[in-house]
Amino acid sequence: MTIVIGYVPTPVGDAALEAGLAEALAHGDDVLILNSPRRRSTVDGDLIDETAAADLVARARAAGVSATVDQAEHGAELVDTFRTVVERTSARMVVIGVRRRSPVGKLVMGSDAQRLLLELDVPILAVKPAR
Repeated sequence: MTIVIGYVPTPVGDAALEAGLAEALAHGDDVLILNSPRRRSTVDGDLIDETAAADLVARARAAGVSATVDQAEHGAELVDTFRTVVERTSARMVVIGVRRRSPVGKLVMGSDAQRLLLELDVPILAVKPAR
């Protein structure tokens, strides 16, 4: 089976990667690391380059997990990108990192993580980075 890990090069992304690799190792799953750029974005701080992608694959291999990196483009609908990847890979789980936010910030702004939790039809493991 496959686990999809949402990854951005931040402590939040690293927390998701570590948790996803641990889950994959425990259950003998492969991993697809989704680093999704915004549609038509020429500069995206969350987009990793080929060297960083190779480093993530090597990091997974060192942890005993087979991994690939997917950089499927997304527009305003990040949830649709995750849904498409989950369906294409028959993923059994999605792992995402979440930021610490105040209750008011969550109410006013909403979040991609919240939408993923509500709209995807697979189990989702949401993790926070250590303080």
